[in-house]
Amino acid sequence: MGRELYLYNTLTRSKELFEPVEPPYVGMYVCGPTVYSDSHLGHARPAITYDILYRYLMHLGYKVRYVRNITDVGHLENEADDSGEDRITKKARQENIEPMEVVQRYMNSFHRSMDLLNTLQPSIEPRATGHIVEQQEMISTIIEEGFAYEENGSVYFDVEKYNRSYPYGILSGRVLDEMKANSRVLEGQDEKHSPFDFALWKKASQAHIMKWSSPWSNGFPGWHLECSVMSTKYLGDVFDIHGGGMDLIFPHHECEIAQSTAANGKPSVRYWVHNNMITINGQKMARSLGNFITLDQLFSGNHPLLERAYSPMTIRFFILQAQYRGTVDFSNEALLSASLGLQKLMTAVKTLNSLKGSERSSIDISAIKEKCYEAMSDDLNTPVVLAHLFDGVRMINLVNDGRETLSEADLDDLKELFRTFVFDILGLKEEESSGNDLLSGVVEMVLNMRQEAKARKDWATSDRIRDELLKLGVNVKDRKDGFDWEIKH
Repeated sequence: MGRELYLYNTLTRSKELFEPVEPPYVGMYVCGPTVYSDSHLGHARPAITYDILYRYLMHLGYKVRYVRNITDVGHLENEADDSGEDRITKKARQENIEPMEVVQRYMNSFHRSMDLLNTLQPSIEPRATGHIVEQQEMISTIIEEGFAYEENGSVYFDVEKYNRSYPYGILSGRVLDEMKANSRVLEGQDEKHSPFDFALWKKASQAHIMKWSSPWSNGFPGWHLECSVMSTKYLGDVFDIHGGGMDLIFPHHECEIAQSTAANGKPSVRYWVHNNMITINGQKMARSLGNFITLDQLFSGNHPLLERAYSPMTIRFFILQAQYRGTVDFSNEALLSASLGLQKLMTAVKTLNSLKGSERSSIDISAIKEKCYEAMSDDLNTPVVLAHLFDGVRMINLVNDGRETLSEADLDDLKELFRTFVFDILGLKEEESSGNDLLSGVVEMVLNMRQEAKARKDWATSDRIRDELLKLGVNVKDRKDGFDWEIKH
């Protein structure tokens, strides 16, 4: 743990030096999926983001307990006002099966996709339905502290009363008085004392399938409550990192802070880390918007928006090409470019492992390692890490072509660097050859033929190859020591 890590803390809106509560132990909680349909590309981003953080923390020497929940009850269709049908119950009703069949089917699907994306399994994966008792206990505590009330068998969090003791909106930057001033919701329209209050426990209707007995009614817990309970149960009243998508900052994570603070008298999370969204035509990719592409469809190519199939490691590489707090816009061109970039990196790794050392080095590789660590420690800046690794790829190709040399010691250092960052930290892995890999290999072969033509001063052939590739969308950039190429966007 000699290296420092800086993370952007949504709570303070700044990058902060990461200092765990009880080093070398780190507690990290990440909001997992609500399992009522197949996982899509939007789910891949948080999964990979927090997998990278998990891997890097462990690489730095921390002992990490990584908790990622499964939401299997309480996530209603209308999150903002606690209304509508439970998403899992609705799916069960539509398919005439048990809610737990829905949960098991899509939880299994999620896990298969996570394995294909090479994400490490969390230390603990709790389910909301397995923690009903603990949720009822936290509700009772919040009522006793005076920050919740019962109305017709449901229990609601009293936001206005909480706001008089603690700052509601501390994470999202929303101010309750301004929210009230801008709200068109009329008081008294439902059983909540204020439209900004949110459910801790909902009384279930007779037709509602998933319900439990409680001191207040036969019902089910609120969606926000589940994460407050499961995070503190496994990580303690105060823990290090809470992750999730930016779309969860309000209301979900804001409500988590309020509940945990009301129950324990203090906030539970020190570093709030949020990944940005994957967009499609500038709009967030989400099941609720109907514009999503499932991971299975990406892997098979079976979707009208897809020109071909893309391998799991292509998806991972595609996501790593952007810093986790920036947006990533879906396009076939971007995925194809990612596929080719990945293949170029993996080809270089194979080449590196076959190289033989020389008596001395004619190039200096020492700076690459430090630059990679600097980028990773600067809020997980994976695109900069990849850029430095591709500097290493150019060195590998120069040595392979006999234009430069590396000593045995430097060659071993470079091999270790690529093993550490490509496989251990970035979590990439070798895949069986696919059509995209074949395409990459063909492009490399044609460009090597062009290099041979240039060496013979056959400029006509060299230019024709370049121009024909350009027509196909492959942009060739000549360098003094070789060439680079990319798919035009």
